[in-house]
Amino acid sequence: MLLTVVQTSCKKNFEQINTDPDTSPTATPQQLLGPALIATVSANMLRARTFSNELMQTTVTETDGEGAVFRYDVRANQADYPWNSWYQQLTNFKDVYIQATKPAAFSTTYQGISLICQSWVYSLITDTFGDAPYFQSNQAKAGIFEPAFDRQKDIYLDIFTQLENANKLLTGSANVVAASDPVFNGNAAEWRKFGNSLYLRLLLRLSGKAEVHDQVVAKIKDIIDNNAASYPIMTSNTDAAVLRWTGVSYLTSPFIGNVREQDWRTPAMASFFIDNLTRWTDPRLFTLFNGSTGGVWSIATSSGSYVGVPSGYVAGTAPTTKSYFYSTANGPNGKSYESEPLSGNIMNYAELQFILAEAAVKGYISTGTAKTYYDNAVQNAITFWLPTYFTAPVTLASYELSAGLVWDDTLPLDAKMEAIHVQKYYAMFWTDFQQWFEYRRTGHPILPKGPGLINGGVMPARLNYPVYVQSANPTNYKDAVAAQGPDVIKTQVWWQKP
Repeated sequence: MLLTVVQTSCKKNFEQINTDPDTSPTATPQQLLGPALIATVSANMLRARTFSNELMQTTVTETDGEGAVFRYDVRANQADYPWNSWYQQLTNFKDVYIQATKPAAFSTTYQGISLICQSWVYSLITDTFGDAPYFQSNQAKAGIFEPAFDRQKDIYLDIFTQLENANKLLTGSANVVAASDPVFNGNAAEWRKFGNSLYLRLLLRLSGKAEVHDQVVAKIKDIIDNNAASYPIMTSNTDAAVLRWTGVSYLTSPFIGNVREQDWRTPAMASFFIDNLTRWTDPRLFTLFNGSTGGVWSIATSSGSYVGVPSGYVAGTAPTTKSYFYSTANGPNGKSYESEPLSGNIMNYAELQFILAEAAVKGYISTGTAKTYYDNAVQNAITFWLPTYFTAPVTLASYELSAGLVWDDTLPLDAKMEAIHVQKYYAMFWTDFQQWFEYRRTGHPILPKGPGLINGGVMPARLNYPVYVQSANPTNYKDAVAAQGPDVIKTQVWWQKP
């Protein structure tokens, strides 16, 4: 396993540090899977709150001090928490696979689920950092304490192989113990749909890279046009990969107890996020919530109006915070995003439909039209949160017309990409770092650039490697920097480079 606790150059007790104390060599897949999923989703939610929400202008934590992420001022220690969390849970996901291959607990379903979870977590790592330990990672038990960093291209290509393997393992597989799986309750078919939908997310992410363009586009076409029966994907919101926080026992949102009440009021809602929703009279912002205003995301108003703060404002000119996320303590009727059951989103159906809309626009697929996928995505992005919203007299057509969101096939490609990605931005609300990844890939949605931005006004392209990696794995760290570029936030990862 990769180092998961801050170390100096001293390597005393290194093996013990590199072994997750929560795992056991005799643990069964059903004991390991649920805690690993909960820990990973929890880490993603907590870091999205303070990092990607700030970069992508959902919120603005108003401060004139250092480390203001909304100004692209990213402290080096921002890297530690996601790196440590993701690699630690990879040990557990890998152990799910290992145990599921043994006669006493043999299960092709748990094997397939493990490969999907590993692919998901490794994609988060490489999309955040670029080159990273992959083939040798999480092997402290085998004596590998300083794993080599692998090139992002090689990581991605092997992830594709693992997702192919998962699809085969889950074909006709039996369901597993429902209580072991807080995402799909042990349903093998649902995991298979998620794995193939994740596959499409990652294929599209590489589609702009010339050296693999033809290969990944051919695979997208194979999954959608040529061989769809062999690659089932999500078909509705009921297929969404969401860890639902019931509030019972271990299924309690990580926001409860980890984020103080006052810290919910501290980040102001960003103007970009609020202004679009206000202009569209979007039900996610305005729908009554148990008789009180605030929308399904439970956002405070100022004298009945939603007022955001411009991101990237000049230090010393902070506007007054007027709209912010309610906490459970001060939200209408105790409701807030803090306790929202659907906040554990991994990948939803609307995101998949936006992926297919882009693929159709660019001519990668011929099944379906961009308009059909776009309309379906817009509707399901809303009904994910409000299942019964589109009923008479409110229809999708009336909503799109009044909001100015009707699909226009006559627009140039860049305008179509903006139309898709503005809506996709909201569909991926609080979904780990996906908004940031997609912005880096496409440049959409077009975000306003405040005059107080640093880093040359350029969106950070990655997080630096944790500082302790330089001393704990010095040779491989230096090799990675030599291959990828300086270990700074301006260095683009492989799929971003022309």
